[in-house]
Amino acid sequence: MLDIQHLSKSYGSFQALRDVTFSARDGEVFGLLGPNGAGKTTLLRILATLLSPTSGSVTVAGLDTQRDAEAVRRQIGVVNGGMGLPARLTGREVLRSFAALYDMGRAQTEARIAELDDRLELGRTLDTRAGEYSTGMKQKVIIARAVIQDPAVLVLDEAASGLDIFARRTLLDFVAQTRAPGRLTLYSTHVMSEAEEVCDRVAILHQGELVALDTIPAILERTGERNLERAFFTLLKGGEPRAV
Repeated sequence: MLDIQHLSKSYGSFQALRDVTFSARDGEVFGLLGPNGAGKTTLLRILATLLSPTSGSVTVAGLDTQRDAEAVRRQIGVVNGGMGLPARLTGREVLRSFAALYDMGRAQTEARIAELDDRLELGRTLDTRAGEYSTGMKQKVIIARAVIQDPAVLVLDEAASGLDIFARRTLLDFVAQTRAPGRLTLYSTHVMSEAEEVCDRVAILHQGELVALDTIPAILERTGERNLERAFFTLLKGGEPRAV
């Protein structure tokens, strides 16, 4: 579902990504972890066709992000912490407008909204104007908007940022339910407890390089640590050889 080969990205003399190679399979929740400045956002923007790599390649669902950019955009849904909603529209109106972009019919759209209402507990957000939303209500509708067309690849970039405990729980439960044949969820975060709960495998980036790629139990065993946060620091301090 996602194949990254020898990916590098430079901004002048600064190299944001250095020869990154990994792949993620369908049916899994794949974590992309790293501190600020690790290269996560750059990698995700390349995946979403918003940036071009300096070298290397990325394919999403078998489509090259450079040669098949428009087709890639129809296969992905993206959520990050900085997205907004039109203040005058209700959640239902937002979802209907995005469904129309994907040529979804009325019956299909209403069925999908009902399904997402059940899975994300949208409740009154559907018929409340976005200008009146709390942070949690807003993020739920943004996630529903990103998956209205049931994309093959869902990218969640710090999607839990700013959420209260109830909205965060709804999000993590939703992520766990996204595992399905022909589907991949890419979960980018710096909160290790979230990754430990929902991710099947993780890739850890540091200073633009891939320093680990494995299941969480395998990383814990290799580092001798009791949780992912401690293992993360062990890897970044150079206490463990790279195994990618």
